[in-house]
Amino acid sequence: MPSEVPAHVKAHVTVRCAQIIFRALSSRVARRWQFVSFRGAGRGEWRGVVDVLAIRKNTSQPPQPGLKRGDLLEVVLIQVKGGSARAPTTGDCERLRQVAKIHQAKAVVLFSWKRGNNSTFSQLDLRTLEWPPVENAAAIFAAWGLTIPSS
Repeated sequence: MPSEVPAHVKAHVTVRCAQIIFRALSSRVARRWQFVSFRGAGRGEWRGVVDVLAIRKNTSQPPQPGLKRGDLLEVVLIQVKGGSARAPTTGDCERLRQVAKIHQAKAVVLFSWKRGNNSTFSQLDLRTLEWPPVENAAAIFAAWGLTIPSS
């Protein structure tokens, strides 16, 4: 009789799958963005509320004197959930809001994926701490100034 796979092993595989799918979807529309994944020893979960950081150079003219185009960075904080992982708690959302404020993030995004279902993107409303879903993933990327390639 086959033995049951431990829950922590299932969770590890599910999170890795979710991150791989997130990177694949993101790389199709986020040519100028770089994605940094925070993984622990053995590629497992690491501490902290941010799973992935999206970062790119801001090439608009900065309002501060002495700075040039490309001196500043744009940051998006991303939390990745896969499988039956619980939704972020109110405490998680509050922490994300604080981290976003400290790092002046343009957005906080939740990427959810469940095997056999479509992936979904939601953006944290920093005032209400709610995660309204984004109907069209391209719309959220366009809101960040990303180039959407035509299919």
